[in-house]
Amino acid sequence: MKLWAHVSAVVSPGNLTPMASRPSAAKKQTAKKAAAPAKAPAKKAAAKKAAAKKAPAKRAPAKKAAPKPAPSPTGGVYRLVRALWLGLAHAVGAVFRGIGKGAKNLDPAHRKDGIALLLFGIALIVAAGTWANLKGPVGDLVEILVTGAFGRLDLLVPILLAVIAVRFIRHPEQPEANGRIVIGLSALVIGVLGQVHIACGSPARGDGMQAIRDAGGLIGWAAATPLTYAMTEVLAVPLLVLLTIFGLLVVTATPVNAIPQRLRALGVRLGVLHDHDTDGYEGYEEYTDDDARYDEQWREALPARSRKRSSAPKAYDPDSVEEEALSQRRGRPRRSAVPQPDPQRQMDAVDVAAAAAAALDGAVLHGMPPSPLVADLTQGVSIGDREETTPVPTPAPASQPSPVPAARPKQEKLQPGTVPDLTKKAPAEPRDLPPRAEQLQLSGDITYALPSLDLLTRGGPGKARSEANDAVVASLTQVFTEFKVDAAVTGFTRGPTVTRYEVELGPAVKVERITALTKNIAYAVASPDVRIISPIPGKSAVGIEIPNTDREMVNLGDVLRLAESAEDDDPMLVAFGKDVEGGYVMHSLAKMPHMLVAGATGSGKSSCINCLITSVMMRATPEDVRLILVDPKRVELTAYEGIPHLITPIITNPKRAAEALQWVVREMDLRYDDLAAYGYRHIDDFNQAVREGKVKPPEGSERELQPYPYLLVIVDELADLMMVAPRDVEDSIVRITQLARAAGIHLVLATQRPSVDVVTGLIKANVPSRLAFATSSLADSRVILDQPGAEKLIGKGDGLFLPMGANKPTRMQGAFVTEAEVAAVVRHCKDQMTPVFRDDVTVGTKQKKEIDEDIGDDLDLLCQAAELVVSTQFGSTSMLQRKLRVGFAKAGRLMDLMESRGIVGPSEGSKARDVLVKPDELDGVLALIRGESEE
Repeated sequence: MKLWAHVSAVVSPGNLTPMASRPSAAKKQTAKKAAAPAKAPAKKAAAKKAAAKKAPAKRAPAKKAAPKPAPSPTGGVYRLVRALWLGLAHAVGAVFRGIGKGAKNLDPAHRKDGIALLLFGIALIVAAGTWANLKGPVGDLVEILVTGAFGRLDLLVPILLAVIAVRFIRHPEQPEANGRIVIGLSALVIGVLGQVHIACGSPARGDGMQAIRDAGGLIGWAAATPLTYAMTEVLAVPLLVLLTIFGLLVVTATPVNAIPQRLRALGVRLGVLHDHDTDGYEGYEEYTDDDARYDEQWREALPARSRKRSSAPKAYDPDSVEEEALSQRRGRPRRSAVPQPDPQRQMDAVDVAAAAAAALDGAVLHGMPPSPLVADLTQGVSIGDREETTPVPTPAPASQPSPVPAARPKQEKLQPGTVPDLTKKAPAEPRDLPPRAEQLQLSGDITYALPSLDLLTRGGPGKARSEANDAVVASLTQVFTEFKVDAAVTGFTRGPTVTRYEVELGPAVKVERITALTKNIAYAVASPDVRIISPIPGKSAVGIEIPNTDREMVNLGDVLRLAESAEDDDPMLVAFGKDVEGGYVMHSLAKMPHMLVAGATGSGKSSCINCLITSVMMRATPEDVRLILVDPKRVELTAYEGIPHLITPIITNPKRAAEALQWVVREMDLRYDDLAAYGYRHIDDFNQAVREGKVKPPEGSERELQPYPYLLVIVDELADLMMVAPRDVEDSIVRITQLARAAGIHLVLATQRPSVDVVTGLIKANVPSRLAFATSSLADSRVILDQPGAEKLIGKGDGLFLPMGANKPTRMQGAFVTEAEVAAVVRHCKDQMTPVFRDDVTVGTKQKKEIDEDIGDDLDLLCQAAELVVSTQFGSTSMLQRKLRVGFAKAGRLMDLMESRGIVGPSEGSKARDVLVKPDELDGVLALIRGESEE
């Protein structure tokens, strides 16, 4: 009953609360936590329930909500206006942001044109305000700003703005001169306005703004007031005059020592003075790069005169080209055979190049370098200095008489604006060219005459620029614009096969952005063979090499005639071709000292070998250089059979080639014995001592000392030798390449299969110079050059040349010599003398005995097994199985053969056999196995 009464009391109507006044969830959670100890005593629970009954009576009454304000009639209009204003602001901001983003992506040339047109517009407004007294707010603004700043000279401000705008339009490619012009104009304006302010009485601020406007304006007041206050007008005026002169010199890019020449040039331009240059003045003066920089602005103001001087060429005279190249190689002006110049002399190839360079009058304006045609005709390779221009010869001192030089090429004449460098000393007096030493005396009464260069065909001058180059430049610029790369083509150098375009990157542009566009560039220029050099060695630019659509052939005769080092006396100097910069490539094989030539079929490898041999025949006598030619194909080098330079007939048998290489090793050891006996480190020093009589044989010796000739070994196909006798060939090649440099023995290896089993690691490590023609795979390129690149070459002589000491290969077009030219040179050499062969080069075959029949075809394996057993002093059949990778039957047979020849003892069951030969007796054992006779 008590329980029922308790329940009824809890659910009585007085204890029911409405839904709106129920406690919150937080209060419920608190109540639950308080009710957790439900197992407390009954008295405490009753007390808590009684307290809970009194709680609802203590609740505070609910607060009344504040009354809502009456709606304003203008509130909706305000919100509408505010929304419209914010929307308009967002729209205007988006428009301006789009304009700014578009301006960043705009072509730099268009941006500069826009700046120039803006300056024209400002000049029109200023002219209307200052010249025509424009009324209205714009006229008042012009009067306040322009007239207030420049004073009386406000009339010249529109002219100055127009001149600056014209310069932006005419010379958009010369932003580097903007800073100089700004500095010069600032100094000029400050100096002139300061003088005007002083001349008008130096009005102060107390005299009113109108008085300052009638003088030099605020600029003149700011420039003159401190000077007149500190040092009076007597010193202020000269200082302002000096500032004006400085600004004028900076704007016109004129050094102080060149003022007389500039004034004279101005007088000639105005017709006041007479131009002596047009009367055939042939004086030589030094014209340096610094002078060219100062003279650049003045020469640009004389385009008509430059075109007038560059008349059309008459003909290309190859004799004049060769003579000019010889004179420039020796750093002397060309001299004629008669003492007086011939005014009727025909234009030579340098005149032709000058005319061609002048015809390309837009080259500089488009950021292209001037025509390198003169370099194509007269410059050599000189791998470090290929970019340098040949200096203009200077006259001999007046006190020393010298023959009158011949007429100079027209492009070397001093123009009226040229500024000679008067601080440099004149070079020594030029001397006449000595005759070419073609008659060299051999041993005995034989006189050997080198072949004439007339036997080799001359080629015409190379192209400096074509329409295809301009189209490629436009395509590259379009690619950079489309992919939003801040880069520009600043120039290019055209080679016979490829043209290298120089690309300069903008600030914060990664080089990888250019290299990532290789396929896009190839697509744009329609050429799959695009090679990117990042960066160009020695330059802050990325090079893009693209093949020419109009390729040119490089003749061997041109390289031997016009290369810078062609007059060197080194008999081992050979011609390779022409590089991508237009320079002729010649290198000495004695300095390489060994070379690997590799490339796929049809890539130009055989032509390169023919050029090497022909170069040696053209430049060296048989007493200077002897040849060993290895031609396993039997068709590549047969044209040279019977030339006097050969030390043995051309070797076509691979086995005899291996024996010839072993003879070269023995010859190298004999030469080193002589060098050690007489105390010389190089064969050149020993030969010089022999010629001078400083070296004599020991007393009682019947030997007659003779200078050692260079020994050049050319292997046309290394793969064939490595297939027949890989061990012997590799050992001989490695030993020659390691030691033969100082002995005057040099090796040229050629192969069309540059795989790792042909060009082994030991061979690569000792052959430092590489010449790679087009290969069929990336792996072959890595074998030859240790880097990719050769797989992208286009063949037919296009190659990458990596001489010893170079970090990156140089792209070049190999020279070409026809079969008729080779036959003519060979015929000349045969007519001079007959070859004298040595009998001991391949004589090893005659000294050999018949190999035992029980050895059969296992000679190489038996030699390897004997070397292995003797060197390790361990005769085990299982070791031969592991080391030689042969079966048990073959290993047992090799062990029996060694037992029959006294190398190992009899079998002792499972124990290893005793080795009866010491390691120092190994050479004799190998000779016995091969059947060689004792010497």
